[in-house]
Amino acid sequence: MALREAALKLALERGPDNVRVDDIAEAAGVSPRTYNNYFSSREQAIVAAITAEREARIAAEVAAAPAGARLADALTDAVLARYTEPGDTERLLITATPPLRDAFLEAVTEIEHPLAEAIGLRLGDTAAPTARVLAASVAAAVRIALHQWLGAVSETSSGNGGLVVPSGSLPDLLRATIAPLAPALDAAEQRSRQAQPG
Repeated sequence: MALREAALKLALERGPDNVRVDDIAEAAGVSPRTYNNYFSSREQAIVAAITAEREARIAAEVAAAPAGARLADALTDAVLARYTEPGDTERLLITATPPLRDAFLEAVTEIEHPLAEAIGLRLGDTAAPTARVLAASVAAAVRIALHQWLGAVSETSSGNGGLVVPSGSLPDLLRATIAPLAPALDAAEQRSRQAQPG
C-alpha cells in the first residue's frame, strides 16, 4: 500500500517525529482525508509498513504445515520465523521511538483474523469460536513477549533518552509465552480428529 510505504520512507529519511500526516498523504498521492480512512496516526502507518505482510505469512505457514505436524509447533515455528527476521533499520526505528513502540505492540492484534482462519482450516471448522479464541491467545502471547523484549518502556525510556535496548532473546521469549497455549492447541486438534468421520 502506497500510504504505508510513504510513511516508512519519510520516517527513515526525516525521523518519525518530523513526519506529518499531510507529508505522508502527499508522498502517496492521496488527500489527508483518504489517509485518515486507513490510519489514525502516522505511527500506525509506519508500523503497518514494517509489519505489512507478517500476519498473512504467519497464517499461510500455519495453514501449509504438514498435516501430521502439531498445531502448537506450526504456530510457534511460524511466529518465530516472522518476528525474528532481520530488519535492523526498522527495529532501531521502533526501539528509538516510544509512540512507534506502542503502535508496534498494538499491531500484534492484526494477526488474529488471518490466524483464526488458518487455525480453523487446520481444525476443519472455520465457524467455531475455538479458532478465534486460540488466535487471540497467540496474539496476546506474542504481545507479552514483545513487551518484555522491549523492556519496561515507561521505566527505561526516561533514563536513556527514549531508546529501549531490547532485553533477552526474542525467540526464547516467544517460545516461553506461546508454550502455555500448547495444551489448548493439542486439545483442539484432538477434538478435531475425533469429530472427523472414519
